[in-house]
Amino acid sequence: MSGTASSQSEHDAITRTVQHYIDGARSGKSEDMKPAFHADAWIFGYGATGLLASPIQELFNRVDAGQPAPDMTAEIARIDVGDTVATVRLELDKWTGRRFTDFFTLLKVDGEWKIMNKVFHLHA
Repeated sequence: MSGTASSQSEHDAITRTVQHYIDGARSGKSEDMKPAFHADAWIFGYGATGLLASPIQELFNRVDAGQPAPDMTAEIARIDVGDTVATVRLELDKWTGRRFTDFFTLLKVDGEWKIMNKVFHLHA
């Protein structure tokens, strides 16, 4: 998308969607995070126990079982938009003592941006 007002509006809407995810990570409450995700979203990545490939509810369960991370830092490093699809790269640090790189794919569903997939890297 070019630098038009419309593309800035989409960029802002995507940022707001990702902010729900960040807010849930900080609060340790999946209810704060859920508005960012489509109900059929999936999560993929390698964690401490190996490959994780599951419906997004697994992330919500882990968030609820964990602790709040009020000191976590989050930086949206990149947003790419192609009409009704988008990707976001998010860098998180100090999420319960760990650092993650997340890649999200988003789809505009019924006029709202929703994360369809989360793929993550847990840094050593």
